[in-house]
Amino acid sequence: MIHIMEIVQVVLDAALLRETDRAARRLKVNRSALVRTALEQHLKRLRTAEREVRDREGYLRRPQVADDLAAWDGVAAWPDA
Repeated sequence: MIHIMEIVQVVLDAALLRETDRAARRLKVNRSALVRTALEQHLKRLRTAEREVRDREGYLRRPQVADDLAAWDGVAAWPDA
C-alpha cells in the first residue's frame, strides 16, 4: 500500500526541538519519522480514551446485570482437564 505524505509546518520552541532532535538521533530515525510516530501514538491513545468514555457512559445509562451474561455461562466455561 502506498502512503501519500503531506508536508506540514510545525512551530516548536527551541528546547522541544533540541529534545526532539536528540531523541531522533538516539533512535536512529529522522525528525519527521519521530514526530510522525509520536503523533500516531498520541492519536491512538486519544481514540482509546474516547472509546473508554463512551463505554463508561453506556454502562452508566444501562448498568450490566448478572442475567445479561447468563446465556454465555456454558460457552465461556473452561474445559475440564
